[in-house]
Amino acid sequence: MDHAVSIPSDGLILSGVLSLPDDLSVGERRAAFLVLHGFGSTKESGNVMGPARLLQALGYATLRFDMRGCGESGGERGRVICLEQVEDTRNAVTFLAAQTGVDPARIAVVGTSFGGAVAVYAGGVDARIAAVISNGGWGDGARKFRGQHKTAEAWARFQAILDEGPKYRAAHGRSLMVPREAIVPVPQRLKDHMADKEVKLWPANALQEFPAETAQSMFDFRADDVVGRIAPRPLLLLHSASDSVTPTEQSISLFQHAGQPTELHLFSDADHWMFAEDDPRVWGVIRAWLARYFPALSP
Repeated sequence: MDHAVSIPSDGLILSGVLSLPDDLSVGERRAAFLVLHGFGSTKESGNVMGPARLLQALGYATLRFDMRGCGESGGERGRVICLEQVEDTRNAVTFLAAQTGVDPARIAVVGTSFGGAVAVYAGGVDARIAAVISNGGWGDGARKFRGQHKTAEAWARFQAILDEGPKYRAAHGRSLMVPREAIVPVPQRLKDHMADKEVKLWPANALQEFPAETAQSMFDFRADDVVGRIAPRPLLLLHSASDSVTPTEQSISLFQHAGQPTELHLFSDADHWMFAEDDPRVWGVIRAWLARYFPALSP
């Protein structure tokens, strides 16, 4: 039961897909999940469709949507600003809470990478979010980027984006545009691995270029500062034990800043896009955690 929906957010319209359980009875309300996409991606990515299918099979309502500036949503194309995505998530909570068949007191958020960080931050600042799952997210943008741009040369190139962005805008009246890889590098071996498994890293309409303001917003973004506010609502942190995109220590730090109940699971022989790879070990951990902390049917 998939429905194309339009979600209002700060004067913009976000494109979404609402899925309700096939066995939903008249008058019944189910727990629901917002499923957030990653950096410049869309609601059709493997990292969205994987958990959405799992959650739907377990009886949850789901809402997946394109953040502003991404996919089919309104907004300036390519403008990906962390705190604006948090606002889109909160506005999506408002939309989902008003839908027939959804329990407004039992709305959770799950996201991967950028979406994982946004999910944690949104959970920290919006008490309406009843539970949070973050896969490969991050809590300290400055430290994350230092771990992603390891060499002195790479770090200097990234810092140049932050330095030149405001100067370029002042001189030209428009943003300095930079390629995705200049902000978040992805090792070629990971791309080859995903290609061998016939998993596309990004949908065809995923963004490949961003304004320098995007890099600055990510650098300044600190979910570590608000993750402690999620407790006593449940939080599940998932990460590759050796993540070649987002440093593994980012989820460890989130765990250290979080209250209880919080669980952290690190997976060996996996990498950044575990959801897209349809890893049964990951799904098993999520199933067990949901059964304990956030079942689809109200106790």
